[in-house]
Amino acid sequence: MKIGIAVLGAGRWGVNLIRNFLEHPNSEVLAVVDPNRDSLVAVQKQFHLHPSVILATDWSQIEALPGLDAVAIATPASTHYTLATATLQQGYHVLVEKPLALNLSEAIELCKLAQKQQRQLFVDHTYLFHPAVDRGQTIIQQHQLGTLRYGYAQRTHFEPVRHDVDALWDLAVHDIAIFNTWLEQTPIQVRATGTVFPKSEVKSQGEEAINQAEGLADLVWVTLTYPDGFQAFIHLCWLNPDKQRRLTVVGSLGTLIFDEMSPETPLILQRSGSNRGGNENNFGESALAKPAPTGATPTKRIASPPTNLRYREVLNLEPAEPLRRVCDRFLNCVQTNTPCPSSSGAASVELIRILGTLSKSLELGGQPLIPF
Repeated sequence: MKIGIAVLGAGRWGVNLIRNFLEHPNSEVLAVVDPNRDSLVAVQKQFHLHPSVILATDWSQIEALPGLDAVAIATPASTHYTLATATLQQGYHVLVEKPLALNLSEAIELCKLAQKQQRQLFVDHTYLFHPAVDRGQTIIQQHQLGTLRYGYAQRTHFEPVRHDVDALWDLAVHDIAIFNTWLEQTPIQVRATGTVFPKSEVKSQGEEAINQAEGLADLVWVTLTYPDGFQAFIHLCWLNPDKQRRLTVVGSLGTLIFDEMSPETPLILQRSGSNRGGNENNFGESALAKPAPTGATPTKRIASPPTNLRYREVLNLEPAEPLRRVCDRFLNCVQTNTPCPSSSGAASVELIRILGTLSKSLELGGQPLIPF
């Protein structure tokens, strides 16, 4: 029996969810909801939706729709709590785009509501379903990198600029989730510094984008410190001229690089053949000297590759669309009414706890804080 789905939000990500649920053999798209009628018309034309699929401008128009089992929410982050609450209260399973909510108390409340209703609350942390992340986790768990030293990530682009969250909340959750998964740890200390660019510096994006950017951090540097001493440095920006989606983990025996912008070689393992006379700490030590300055990335501190670097291996990956795997896993969770450990509401709460503490550090000018 197919699971009846309604998708709330027909924007960029909502369209991807609609496509995947339409193509999945175990789901049936019953409705699409978006306040913009033009978006609904565009979706209807793009997918040649059956006349039976309801196109609505408000959730209240379909909240009692016969056959509806689950709801996928792909709306602005500021609406997630309200919509997830409303749909859970109606007894539906919920898939919600990250972040689950914009503060810890609301995220915890949603988890409690889902548990009370005995419904699945699934958060779309898409990168955790990427084949490169799966393979990378195996590489690290097999200790192929040796003793882990540090990591860094760049997640930047030129637009879109959000109007309801800053670059930290919009972008950082992906890299934090990957680092936590690969390390099988959560940070014990976090730090964030950021910059809000003046209006005159973002004029090229148009007046609307200027208004959206006002008051929200456009450029953020994050430092995560883990229990074993591992540190991760993350560069986040909405206004970079080049789009970057790159995450690196450096160990005493090699380096693992996940670069989403290199589709032919997304996951690379660079091995080193020795520990340089037994002193593993020398591997990449120049990049650990101090946090990256504004406008630079940690990789630029290493003037030349380590002399003991032996070879570079492009790792083979399973050909799979991460979001398709997300949808498939969500439908399985609905069918069995069991949570997904990596994308449950409880797992998302821990990420929001970290983001909330980073926001506080940002407000305090970069003061290191313990996640609370």
